[in-house]
Amino acid sequence: MIKIAIYGKGGIGKSTTVSNISAALADRGLRVMQIGCDPKADSTLSLHGEKKVKTVLELVRERGKELTLEEMVKTGYKGVICVEAGGPTPGLGCAGRGIIAALDKLKEKGAYEVFKPDVVLYDVLGDVVCGGFSMPMRGGYADKVFVITSGENMAIHAAANIAMALDNFQGRGYASLGGVILNRRNVKDEEAKVQELCDDIHSKIVGTLSRSNLVTEAEDLGKTVIEAFPDSDMASEYRKLASDLLQCCEE
Repeated sequence: MIKIAIYGKGGIGKSTTVSNISAALADRGLRVMQIGCDPKADSTLSLHGEKKVKTVLELVRERGKELTLEEMVKTGYKGVICVEAGGPTPGLGCAGRGIIAALDKLKEKGAYEVFKPDVVLYDVLGDVVCGGFSMPMRGGYADKVFVITSGENMAIHAAANIAMALDNFQGRGYASLGGVILNRRNVKDEEAKVQELCDDIHSKIVGTLSRSNLVTEAEDLGKTVIEAFPDSDMASEYRKLASDLLQCCEE
């Protein structure tokens, strides 16, 4: 089982990228589980087509000890197992702690043993890297972390903070940094800025995604680009990225 956490600043296209990677891997016949660790709980929507799903935290509050594993998951495109961790009621509680509670519940219910995924993808908000937001980095969860960024200053700042957190966790058996994914916003000197980031954090660009209107068009349809426009150049980019990430994890 390959376990990957993908971090990035809010709004950088992280969930879109992760969902398209999941779809690309499912097309190859792999059994994929995608776990959304963002309080917005919108990571997997384009995989199963629903506008809103019950999160693990919502179900825990409603069902308590009677909650079953089957209630926590939805089956999406080509069998992708979709889970949304969720967050606390706004103004009440810490979102990071919510992620801890949700991932603990999945582990308690034996999610990985029951579904036996070939690949697990954690989609994690990376504006802050504290407490629960670092949970997928910890031993027993992800093996590799990949960071999505553009050439925009705030995205690069968030990416640098994520890399710093991983560096601080060295020696604890936590996940290692697999590399940086450049999701283009077509800002000035974008590739040079992201390469400078990689040099600073001793990493590399493992994949590049173009800015494309097809991404928005697919989301409007409630689908991934892989499903909505399978023959497009953008779909090919996502397939290549999925392959490159697997290769990085196997090296």
